[in-house]
Amino acid sequence: MTERTVISTEGAARPSLPYSQAIRSGHLVFVAGQVATDPVTGRLVDGDVKAQTRRVLENARAILEAAGTSLERAVETLCFLSDGADFDAFNEAYREFFPSDPPARTTVVVSFPRPGIRVEIRVVAAMP
Repeated sequence: MTERTVISTEGAARPSLPYSQAIRSGHLVFVAGQVATDPVTGRLVDGDVKAQTRRVLENARAILEAAGTSLERAVETLCFLSDGADFDAFNEAYREFFPSDPPARTTVVVSFPRPGIRVEIRVVAAMP
């Protein structure tokens, strides 16, 4: 049976719902969908989709680093946007974190249950 390890860090927003920030199983780390919550204040960051995308990926980066890996080792992302009109701006901010050889990605437009959320991203990364 593959080992399952819960990953948790103060460097990213702590979940208030019943899920872990990430789970490491074998040579993969599965980061739960991250929204743009500031880990210090616990509040959703104000701003456009670019600002929220940056905060989301900074949270994911902190979780992956706590697990012993990095965004550079991401193999897949699943991205959710609240507004399809934000797609180009989202891609500009996303590209800052994945400038070359980005992971496989799926992006869909959804309705979030909490107002103000513009983007959520789930990441799967390989261990070194």
